[in-house]
Amino acid sequence: MTFDTAAESLRRFLLRPAELSMARVLSLFQPQPFLTIVGRQKPALCKMSMASRSREIFAAAVEAVHPDTVVRQSIERKEDSVIIDGRKFTLKHNVHVVGFGKAVLGMAAEVERIMGDHLVKGVISVPHGIQQALKQHGKGHLLLKENSQIKVMEGAKHNLPDDDAQRAAERIKQLASELTEKDLLLVLISGGGSALLPAPIPPISLQEKQEVTRKLAAAGATIQELNTVRRALSLLKGGGLAHHADPAQVVALILSDVIGDPLDLIASGPTVRCEVWPEEILSILERYKLLSSLPASVNDVLARQGPRWKENKDESDTSGHVVNVVIGSNSIALQRAGRRARELGFRPVVISPGVCGDVRSVSRLYGLLARFACCREEPPPEIAEEVLRLGPEVGVESWDLCRTMQVLHEGRTEGWGATCLLAGGEPTVELTGKGRGGRNQELALRVGLELRGLKLPPNGPVFLSGGTDGQDGPTEAAGAITDAGLYDEAKAQGLDIDNFLINNDSYTFFSRLFSLSARQRLLAPGLTCTNVMDVHMLLLPALPIQIR
Repeated sequence: MTFDTAAESLRRFLLRPAELSMARVLSLFQPQPFLTIVGRQKPALCKMSMASRSREIFAAAVEAVHPDTVVRQSIERKEDSVIIDGRKFTLKHNVHVVGFGKAVLGMAAEVERIMGDHLVKGVISVPHGIQQALKQHGKGHLLLKENSQIKVMEGAKHNLPDDDAQRAAERIKQLASELTEKDLLLVLISGGGSALLPAPIPPISLQEKQEVTRKLAAAGATIQELNTVRRALSLLKGGGLAHHADPAQVVALILSDVIGDPLDLIASGPTVRCEVWPEEILSILERYKLLSSLPASVNDVLARQGPRWKENKDESDTSGHVVNVVIGSNSIALQRAGRRARELGFRPVVISPGVCGDVRSVSRLYGLLARFACCREEPPPEIAEEVLRLGPEVGVESWDLCRTMQVLHEGRTEGWGATCLLAGGEPTVELTGKGRGGRNQELALRVGLELRGLKLPPNGPVFLSGGTDGQDGPTEAAGAITDAGLYDEAKAQGLDIDNFLINNDSYTFFSRLFSLSARQRLLAPGLTCTNVMDVHMLLLPALPIQIR
């Protein structure tokens, strides 16, 4: 449903008698959304503060996508076989493991426990310093055994491809290339995997490949164009790893950090065949006027005719030998958050796992939904119209927003109690300053301004935004919690919110803010060892039933 269609339905409603309720209007939108309402019974009461409950719900979301948890839930061991995604694979001391990504070490540790002595060999590429960090944070269960068959190689300092990561990629390619049709290769993939698997096609050097992609990004190339060029210059991305592993059975277990979970974009799709032709790459480079500045090695690779892979080892169709399974995602985190919300006394509603766009538009959307929900009478129709207008800007479908407003209206008229709106994704921030902060803290700060004028908790809304990886920008926080009292608290302490926003300095703002009710607004869960983007949460209080 388009915005124009939704808006026209609202306009038709506004011209009809007043006794026609908003719930009746919103019921006109028939397409089934991604929105989930967990049960219809009234939630249980809870004496915890709303801020404390928001932290509990966020913790449940993160716990649901811990690397060991998602692997354990996706692999069912039955004597000398395993079942993955409904498929049965025989174990005959034939299991090999490769992996790359920020969460892969914990995933590999769980695979090691499940497979036992059927595990023959493995190589994983993980971030520099991750093993020491896990030890320091008391997360030894995410480390491999001392005598493990899986070799751990650290690299990609500052999340950038480097020589260490390239050496790990070469070892991974070598392991895959030595497999036979009797072998089972488990490929563990998580966010950050692209930087940890750099394998430029010879004679291209790693530095030359990075320079080409850097110039493309600076010229304004889209993420799709950047990924297309990366795949064309890589031995392993775009299905290259699966190609080298043929004829072995390949099963990829994927922890997604990309909106919509597109298999070809997560870590640039090393197990998803995506043929790239040189002509396509040359067209992209010409579009951004980069052809004349290409290194000779890149020109050499692009001058080769035909597809980058020749069918070999009787490889005519590898699709049946490759299984890709998303075992952890933002949707899974939101579902678990919804269950925890109900346990804590809220009626959970999942809006969308695909929120994107500028944080200013996203914050406006959440502010409008809060005002829509907190109206004791029928909310002004302008609120619903603006909500629907913002939908396309922030990646949320019109019917998801319509159903959300319908649920909020029914909650007001039927006395359902408090509501927890949940969403996820990855909004963007326009950098205008040099302060410390991240998209989650800035989003929370902007939503706090949007909530100004509403009641304070527990009679008013609470908003939380947190990164599931536990780190929001170059700070120790994952996000922040805010409410309608934020502006007045800041003003009383001489803190100019606008100046902090201009300087992208949300972390400094929240660190300096002394809450009058002794609430800690920063969200700091520490190292989580996972990443499925962000979780947004809007807790809405129960309103008195309006009887007409």
